Amino acid sequence: MTAKLWGMPGSLYTARARSYLIKQHVAFEEAIPGDPGWPEVTKKIGRWIIPVLELADGTLIQDGVAIIDHVEAQGARRSAYPSTPRHRAIAHVFELFGGEGLLRPAMHYRWDFDADNLDFLRADFVGALMPGATPEVEAAVFGNASGRMRRARDGFGVSPETAGAVEASYHQFLALFDAHLARHPYLLGGAPTLGDYALIGPLFAHLGRDPYPHAEMQRRAYHVWRWVERMNRPQALLDGYPSEALIAEDGVPDTLAALLRFVAEDFLPELAAHVAFANDWLAARPDLAAGTNGLDNPGARVLGKAGFAWRGHMIETMVMPYRFWLLQRLQAALAAEGRALLDETGLGALATLATTRPVERAGNLEIWGAPR
Repeated sequence: MTAKLWGMPGSLYTARARSYLIKQHVAFEEAIPGDPGWPEVTKKIGRWIIPVLELADGTLIQDGVAIIDHVEAQGARRSAYPSTPRHRAIAHVFELFGGEGLLRPAMHYRWDFDADNLDFLRADFVGALMPGATPEVEAAVFGNASGRMRRARDGFGVSPETAGAVEASYHQFLALFDAHLARHPYLLGGAPTLGDYALIGPLFAHLGRDPYPHAEMQRRAYHVWRWVERMNRPQALLDGYPSEALIAEDGVPDTLAALLRFVAEDFLPELAAHVAFANDWLAARPDLAAGTNGLDNPGARVLGKAGFAWRGHMIETMVMPYRFWLLQRLQAALAAEGRALLDETGLGALATLATTRPVERAGNLEIWGAPR
């Protein structure tokens, strides 16, 4: 059999893996949690989580980044990892920001516009979780799934009080990314890298596919909308851009520097608050065994909530060790030129922010390593 990608059409994290496999011309089929084989996959993985790539020999790889790294290790058609120091730093910044820093607009625009979205979401969720359900079962399935996701929306700092700030933040990001994509087909030029594959998660699954934000993206940011299409096609789709080469000489055009400054303003305070929370959490558990995550439910992902100031509001958001794992990947990839670029764009703290114990991934879980 070809590889099988277990996920959902509307899943943010599935979108990263799907786009990468498409661009690498990897033969795969998609499978949904409603398929009969899914319970056995979850049993082997140890928790209900997507995406999961099932290889022809039955090997299971969970997590979009892990899927990318598996294909890279086998020999990617075109590596997602830039070879130059500043571009590699940028790719890792957006690997972190893309999947984590756009969660507020992703959740707001999915769950706070029911007049436009709800019928679509009901059909989409039930079609992936329990296709063919009776109306009564359909209502129960969607009620459970949407209730859980609406609680998650609240946990990312979205509320009636912050909705305006969430929209202003997203509109600012869209304008900046659109201006950059007006000159370059992908984040770093003529081919996608780690940053593109992370950004496609929220920008396709939620913001470029659900009815209300899809229409808003088309109205506000044609080049972003076209990039979303481009990221889901096996061809380069350069649309008249000059070449498939990355931006020459490790260059950072003004439009890209502006995007990095946006990340510094919009996401860095949250990440710093999360690191501080996690360090306090770890300090309160000096006997926590390495190789565990210290949670009553080992399959859980959240330590608690951290508070911080964001766009004129004090908000609390869920602290997830997975973000620290991505941060560590960024730090491990930094060379002197990359550090200098972070300093120049207000992101210098990314080079030094750290939890007192590293986050590792083993057995498809985020776990704590030994104290540093």
